[in-house]
Amino acid sequence: MKRILFVCHGNICRSPMAEYIMKHLVEQSDLVSEFEIASAATSTEEIGNPIYPPARRKLAEHGISCDGHHARQLTRADYAYYDLLIGMDKYNIRNMQRMCGGDTDEKISLLLDHVSGREGTSVADPWYTGDFEATWHDCLDGCTALLSSIDNP
Repeated sequence: MKRILFVCHGNICRSPMAEYIMKHLVEQSDLVSEFEIASAATSTEEIGNPIYPPARRKLAEHGISCDGHHARQLTRADYAYYDLLIGMDKYNIRNMQRMCGGDTDEKISLLLDHVSGREGTSVADPWYTGDFEATWHDCLDGCTALLSSIDNP
């Protein structure tokens, strides 16, 4: 089983969008039993809150439910448990490494590092831009490439 944890600042926009997009792609590929997928925050600001309503609406536009999601914070134990910890931007990566005590097993990466030609690029942050469409496309591109790399190593 491959365990993937998507991480952003608050766990109410980008990382849960990536989580539920990835779950949808895995379901469409009939690989549900081969994956465990979740998301978390580097901050405590939104702990316990559901997905931000515009992010929820964007997922719903594509037939993806995110019911039951509540923001939680990344823990050091997550590093040991998950095979991949995927951040949305360089600040997430820095905080993830700090919170996890480094990245000795090379499990931490940016989501768009998995998309050829987009390495080092951040997922658009809709909290500041309001552009959930751009975030949708970044997450879809990243998750599609990530699933392809796992399915075809």
